Amino acid sequence: MFAALAGDLAACEALIAEARLSAEGDVARAREQAAAIVAHARLDAGAARARAAARIEQEASKRDAQVLEQARQEAAALEKTGQARLPAVVSEVIDNLLAPPSAERQ
Repeated sequence: MFAALAGDLAACEALIAEARLSAEGDVARAREQAAAIVAHARLDAGAARARAAARIEQEASKRDAQVLEQARQEAAALEKTGQARLPAVVSEVIDNLLAPPSAERQ
């Protein structure tokens, strides 16, 4: 009876060994696929970071140009205001220089 079962036992052991090898192969392929997916995700993340950095740099340059233009406009306005006041200031200075000495100065 044990002799009759020995053939079945050998067949079962062969099936188990084959299943183990198949499972090991499946696990190895799954690990390779997982590694490929992770590597691809890392590349995608790097590209996304590069695109985000370029977008941020472009937005910063745009803001810098706007601030520079605003500063130019403000400087022009101040210059215009200063030029408009210049004759009055010069006149006041000349008047002060030509005015007779006051009691406060003595």
